[in-house]
Parts: sequence; C-alpha cells; structure tokens
Amino acid sequence: MAFALSLAMYFRLICLIHLILLGGCVTTGTTPRKPVSGFDPNQLAKSDIDRVAEAHQRELFVHLRLLSEKLYRRNPHEWRKGGQASLEAAVARIFDVDHGWKFVELEGRRGTDAVHLAFREDYAGDRVLALVAGLGGMVQTAFNDKSELFILDDLDPQALFNAARNVEIAVWKLSNAKTATGEPVLLSNEAKGAVRNLSFEREFGKIIGNLDLLSKIIADKTNRLVVKVFQNLATAIFLPVKF
Repeated sequence: MAFALSLAMYFRLICLIHLILLGGCVTTGTTPRKPVSGFDPNQLAKSDIDRVAEAHQRELFVHLRLLSEKLYRRNPHEWRKGGQASLEAAVARIFDVDHGWKFVELEGRRGTDAVHLAFREDYAGDRVLALVAGLGGMVQTAFNDKSELFILDDLDPQALFNAARNVEIAVWKLSNAKTATGEPVLLSNEAKGAVRNLSFEREFGKIIGNLDLLSKIIADKTNRLVVKVFQNLATAIFLPVKF
C-alpha cells in the first residue's frame, strides 16, 4: 500500500515537471518575471545554472530600464516624438508591455536592426526607443527569447559574448554619432565642467560585464569554446546572437 502510494506521488511529480517544462518551451520575448515569494513549483524544473542565468537576466533589464530613464531625461524630446504622456509612460511602454520587442515605429525591426535606426541621420522617430528596445530584443534573443529558464533550455555562451560586444559597439555609436549640424544624436555622458557625468558609461559597463560573466559561467559549465572576436569600434559591425 505504501509502495503504491509512493509510486503515485512519483508519477504526479513527473507529470508536474513535464507540465512545467512544456510551459518553459513557450517563447514570449518579454522581460523576465520577478521570482515569486514562497514555494514556486517551477523551481522543481530548474537547474542551478538556470537560476544563475535568470538572476543575470533580471539584472540586465534593471540596468536597461535605468538607462532608458536616464536617456529620456537628457533627451525629453524623444519620448514626446512617440506621443507618450510622460517619461514614465514611455519607459513603461518599453518594459511593462508584452510586445515581443517589436514596435510599429521601428519599421518591424528588432535587436541590432532596431539599434541601427537610433543612429540613422534621417530617422525621425524616438531614438531612445530604438536604442533601448533594440538592445532589449537583442538580449532576449541571446536568452532564446525566454523570460524563464528550465532544465531543457540551452543557452549559447557565444551568443551572450557576442551580445556583450554589440553593447560595446552601441556605446561607441552613442558617444560618437552626430547630426548634420554636429550635435550628438543622443545626449548621454557629460564631460564638460568640473564634474564629469559618466553614469551612462557605468550602467553600460555593468551590462557588458554581466553578459561576459554569464557567457564564461555557461561555457565553463558546458565545456564549450567561445570564439573571442574583437573589432575596431569605429568600423565594427554587430555580431550575430542567434545561430
């Protein structure tokens, strides 16, 4: 009797794990969910590396959200281009809505294709949206478009490494892209005056370091080799994050 009861509980557990794994196979492209308090049955279908990767993913989007707020504060005309009621509404539209990182005004572009729009001279739309949503979509592509990871999910350390290099390229473009009149396409770091404002650089640095560290963790854990491609930032092209 006890054996039969234990067997029944075992099969219930197996069924539960299979249901969780099936749920984990759904791609959403949204920002990662916050961990729930108390017991979460989804934890039964996660490995330690899944939990580590999710923690890194959440941190990445914390820094991206902060960067969007800071960019909109320095460039308030950008969120007004999109017809948003406020800076907060513009940020919420990027991070709090299930959109798959595609926006009508970005001409259906996603990832680094959207980032290109932010620095194109003839682009009349919201450049902050193009930059931040482009980076967000690129990061999610590197995470296989998952907002939650499970045992069967397999992240590619090369994709994460390439994503870090792409952020470096975007930072260089942000610092150097000018309009036809010689003005910065988007205002970010401020080097003038007695106090230098390098807060943008620090936030981008955290994103790059986060991606690089996670890439190394996964490569070491899975015994995979990462090809370390480095380019001259002035002539660099965005690297693929999906293979």
